[in-house]
Amino acid sequence: MTIYHFVGIKGSGMSALAQVLHDMKFTVQGSDVEKTFFTQKPLEEKGIGILPFDANNIKPEQTIIASPAYGEDHQEIAKAREQNIPVNRYPQFLGEFIGQFTSIAITGSHGKTSTTGLLAHVLGAAEPTSYLIGDGTGKGEENSKYFAFEACEYRRHFLNYNPDYCIMTNIDFDHPDYFKDVKDVFAAFQDMAMQVRKAIIACGDDEFLQEIHANVPVVYYGLEEHNDFQGRNIKVEEHGTVFDVFVRNNFYGTFTIPGFGKHNVLNALAVIALCHYENVPADVIKENLGTFAGVKRRFSEKVVGDQVLIDDYAHHPTEINATIEAAKQKYPDKQVVAIFQPHTFTRTKTFLQEFADCLKEADQVYLCDIFSSARENDGNLTIEDLQQLIPGAKTITVESVDQLKTLSNSVLLFMGAGDIQKFQQAYEQMIT
Repeated sequence: MTIYHFVGIKGSGMSALAQVLHDMKFTVQGSDVEKTFFTQKPLEEKGIGILPFDANNIKPEQTIIASPAYGEDHQEIAKAREQNIPVNRYPQFLGEFIGQFTSIAITGSHGKTSTTGLLAHVLGAAEPTSYLIGDGTGKGEENSKYFAFEACEYRRHFLNYNPDYCIMTNIDFDHPDYFKDVKDVFAAFQDMAMQVRKAIIACGDDEFLQEIHANVPVVYYGLEEHNDFQGRNIKVEEHGTVFDVFVRNNFYGTFTIPGFGKHNVLNALAVIALCHYENVPADVIKENLGTFAGVKRRFSEKVVGDQVLIDDYAHHPTEINATIEAAKQKYPDKQVVAIFQPHTFTRTKTFLQEFADCLKEADQVYLCDIFSSARENDGNLTIEDLQQLIPGAKTITVESVDQLKTLSNSVLLFMGAGDIQKFQQAYEQMIT
């Protein structure tokens, strides 16, 4: 019997893959640091064992899956090497594993997690579908036909995959600690395109994706007229967004999604295009688009009095713009307050002016200290450098969150990829 041991099981992709294998009735365990992460809750709920890192965790009968975050000098990886036990890195293992299914990689600079979650929800209503989402969620079906998974471009990890389909949501400059510029990002996506086996579903409103070349058909979706799948007549209603879909200029149907903002319409169009390509009935698509509850840390809402508290992973100017737009559409009568924690010094430095420009779209701005990554540090840059570019912006700490109490009839957007959640938790504890 195969025993899978995950080195770094609390990583979002690792946690999701562990859940997939567990659901497929494999024996799964893992190890990690003892700090609590949101990704461990589903592991604990499924009874998957989580051990502290220790070389003695490694046994000859195990199949080792290691997070790319840990090097060859990690005590467990070193022990496996000593005992000649093969160490499978997460991306390589996943690349081989998906070969058993009709695989769908979802990639793009923004929108990967939400689109993967939506696709899994809709496709799973039609056929047995396993999925792996970057928010740490994973589900395995023993007789799965499809496998939908989030494929990250960082460090070109997605080049470990040769999927049947690939949804490409957009190309934007991010991860400046790795990519040189947007041309470098495009080159990575172009390499990925050449590895797809059946078809690419790409956003045709994205100028870079219009230039993608592949050995398979490229089907375009978007709001502009040249797209194969076009969204038209978009209407924002109280409980969501309604739009018509035309397939190569022929009316296909009217769809309703519970989300707000143009980015959510585009995500839905990507899913509609893929499902149409795989002959999923339109009524199944329509019904399940309307019942999608969202994914973790993407516009996750909580109402407290006359305030709406929203937790969102937005950490790039494009994503912040989209989150603020969605909040304004959904709550047109409330003031929108941005509470933003920049993530990594290189990203903050690279996009300093862009961060300022998009945050100005909020009615009020509070800034948290820059979240320092293990990847890098830059003592010359401080949160005050960003504050100076935003008129009226204030700084905030976990100890001073009480100043948010004065913001009546407001939407509080807690945004960031670091530990912004601790600010929201501190505020909630103070007011409840």
